[in-house]
Amino acid sequence: MTILITGANGNISGALLNVLKGADVRAMVRDPAKAPSGVEVVIGDLDEPSSLEKAFAGVDTLWLLTALGPQAPYVSMNAVHAAKQAGIKHIVRMSAIGAAHDAPTRNGRLHALSDHELRESGLDWTIIKPGFFMQNLLGSVSSGTMYAGLGDGRLGLIDVRDIADFAAAVLTDPKPHAGRTYTITGPESITLHEAAAAAGATYQPVTDEQAYAALTGFGLSEWVSAVTLEYFRAYASGWGDYTTPDFTEVTGRPARSFAEFARDHAESLGS
Repeated sequence: MTILITGANGNISGALLNVLKGADVRAMVRDPAKAPSGVEVVIGDLDEPSSLEKAFAGVDTLWLLTALGPQAPYVSMNAVHAAKQAGIKHIVRMSAIGAAHDAPTRNGRLHALSDHELRESGLDWTIIKPGFFMQNLLGSVSSGTMYAGLGDGRLGLIDVRDIADFAAAVLTDPKPHAGRTYTITGPESITLHEAAAAAGATYQPVTDEQAYAALTGFGLSEWVSAVTLEYFRAYASGWGDYTTPDFTEVTGRPARSFAEFARDHAESLGS
């Protein structure tokens, strides 16, 4: 069974490629100069439908990850159409937590469109909706203080490594997961006060204006920065205050706690 990984240069797909070492895996990239090492590489661009026929040829299962942005439904549409033309049997799609037509973020509403399209495609499918990534907090600690714009809301943070482990479990044995939508979280719903304490710091919420300035200062586009603020406001309101059993039910083990993540990334957290 041949698995094709899209978004191969991103954090999640990169972690997934590490988990899938030894499997029959191909990584799709736009630029061969940026191809990951140690894996078969094909050249393709989800923005360019004409590039996908060759890239998708001979693939059984597709890992479909689209970048955050208003073009996401377009590239997802291209991938689903090309997959049908290529005879791909199963698509495992990474959606977004809370994706729905009435989601509080534009990203969630856009993902709902693509989720619906995939469900109606006639292909076998699995949709994965991960919670807020623990890795989003890397570098957020300065001089013993964690700065973030999530207020005092509680949320079920999940480690990107666990997203990769979960996706690998589905991709390597997709049949039992056909027609399933999973929401995966960490084992606990915590505030950033608790997360900061696990990192040996204290938490200082920042205003929307401060968060937006920081996001654009990191080089994010205005659209991505504004949508990230929509998530921050939703989480601050308690929108993400839950956990699910989905991760453990599929992998057979609990997801990593934030305390484990903080120990593993003490230097990168910036404390």
